[in-house]
Amino acid sequence: MIVEFIQENFLYLHPGYTLLNTIVFGIILGLAILAIIHMFQWLKKDPGELFLSIIPFIFFGSSARALVDNGLYPLTLFLVTPGLYVLTSLYTIFALIFSIYLEKKKGWDYRYTMFTMGALICVPNILSMEHINLIPFFQVLGSWALISAPFVILRNKWWLLKDKVNLGILMAHLLDASSTFIAVDFYGYGEQHVLPNTLTQLVNTAAVMFPLKITIILAALYIIDTNVKDNITRNMLKLAIFILGLAPGLRNFLSLGMGT
Repeated sequence: MIVEFIQENFLYLHPGYTLLNTIVFGIILGLAILAIIHMFQWLKKDPGELFLSIIPFIFFGSSARALVDNGLYPLTLFLVTPGLYVLTSLYTIFALIFSIYLEKKKGWDYRYTMFTMGALICVPNILSMEHINLIPFFQVLGSWALISAPFVILRNKWWLLKDKVNLGILMAHLLDASSTFIAVDFYGYGEQHVLPNTLTQLVNTAAVMFPLKITIILAALYIIDTNVKDNITRNMLKLAIFILGLAPGLRNFLSLGMGT
């Protein structure tokens, strides 16, 4: 009974989220972030240094999921939520620790080593991508550029967005909003997350993702910057928010290109 409940609600192959597993996954994510903060304190490294180094790992997880969505990779527990992201996270942590070890032994900058390790595992995914339709690619990029432009142009007018990290986080989430909007409104895809799906159905358009993302992300960044004093904790929270925006944004972006 318990095993069946866990398999149906947490280790599942069908798409979409429920209120229950959203809450549970959120709690697990929060605990994982706390553990990773302690790991960075032990390693004496600043997670704020990893925003570029971690992008290949995000691309790996997102592209693998997009390949599953389009039938190019098999549908297995290790290639969908949460299995894929657990495996990707574990490899990312291994790459971080190994890169720091090499830095101490060889003097190599751990950020470049980590980026390289992430880029290498992306190669099979890139080679597995078949026909790419550029129309949805440009639709997403056009929507993203249009919504992002005011924040980029006016970034020097507000201290919160003068920080390149904060601006990058907002733009990562706007990519997610743009890819969701194009996928749902123009290609008949469905929103899988509970709150966005509810709001999308309420107003009958996924354009609601834009004000939702802008409001939540800017509020979160403001709270973090004005209340979190510890540098490692502050940057780890920001790194987590960055991943939560870029990962689904890239997945939707790539799924659209391969699936139309």
